[in-house]
Amino acid sequence: MGETKVGTASWTDRTLLDSGWYPQTADTPEKRLAYYARQFPLVEVDATYYSPPAERTARLWVDRTPPGFTFNVKAFSLLTGHPTRVSALYKDLRPDTDKKNVYPDDLPAQAYEEVWTRFLSALDPLVEAGKLGALLFQFPPWWGIRRDHKDYLVEVAKRCAPLRPVFEFRHASWFDGDNQEETLSFLRRHELPFVCVDMPQGHRSSVPPVLAATADLAMVRFHGHSDKWTSKDIHEKFGYRYSDRELRDWAPKLRELADSAERTHVLMNNCYRDYAQTNATTLAGLLDAG
Repeated sequence: MGETKVGTASWTDRTLLDSGWYPQTADTPEKRLAYYARQFPLVEVDATYYSPPAERTARLWVDRTPPGFTFNVKAFSLLTGHPTRVSALYKDLRPDTDKKNVYPDDLPAQAYEEVWTRFLSALDPLVEAGKLGALLFQFPPWWGIRRDHKDYLVEVAKRCAPLRPVFEFRHASWFDGDNQEETLSFLRRHELPFVCVDMPQGHRSSVPPVLAATADLAMVRFHGHSDKWTSKDIHEKFGYRYSDRELRDWAPKLRELADSAERTHVLMNNCYRDYAQTNATTLAGLLDAG
């Protein structure tokens, strides 16, 4: 079995701060990250989806965490084809438009290339410290299986090299019928890591909990099973606490997955109050006991 790291997709959520999970002594951003890093070896940075990271911030993350700690960084929305707020773009790259949101085609080619360059270079402090785990490319619910989309996965891997992108799909077509094996075979052929998900079923964005390692790095993200998955309130959407029984059922499946990869990352993304942190602690204990 390869190395398995368990963590969560947030350490700064306001409901987490209100939950009492942090001790009163962890009363600054620096102390909170340091405390989190004593509890878990892995965290996912979600804020970089909404606004590209700054190198200065990445350096602070390095300074506030111990050796061996790992950050996974979510790709900026523009790079995954999501609508992106004009105000989130670098000031000198903002197009002259009345639109509130833009897509890659709304930017001049040179500006789009510059977004890529700046996004990746801002992560240099994490890379130099050996603390960057993976770059999470989570695609939108309308991004189905198509040849040009598969070509884009390969393009992303080339752009990011030697950094490791991982890919999460939100459109069921990637797993419909024979497409599932086609998808997994394509990813394996190009050594592209697949992100397995546990999430509510029956929605437009639902994909099944397919557990597979397609490269040396395997990843599982737990989104919960909220009955308000379509809510625009992110805390209603992800406000689900896994029961101990659910996590016990997952533990052997995760150990089996870890047997087919050199490294496995498990992230609890049910980020409401201390749900993710509590569930991650339980799951890590179950995996250690196995």
